[in-house]
Amino acid sequence: MRSVGTLTRADLAETINRKLGLSRAESLAMVESILARMCGALAKGENVKISGFGSFVLRDKNERIGRNPKTGVEVPITPRRVLTFRASQLLKERIAKG
Repeated sequence: MRSVGTLTRADLAETINRKLGLSRAESLAMVESILARMCGALAKGENVKISGFGSFVLRDKNERIGRNPKTGVEVPITPRRVLTFRASQLLKERIAKG
């Protein structure tokens, strides 16, 4: 992979190209299709689970009172939806091995 420290779409497409023998254009289209499908599901409010890798989970956070750490002034934090990632046990084990 050509990027150091970051896995890019091009890196994924290159790996598909080498392992499956698809053309570079087909490989990139496959990566884009997968990412578009994931984004679409998340936009509809669905969670995305990739077996053996992890889950992208949407959470709704309620309005709450926060505090400016510099001034100590209380400010309302509006309700919002956040995206979290939870790694699978298999991924955690692979990372721990290094």
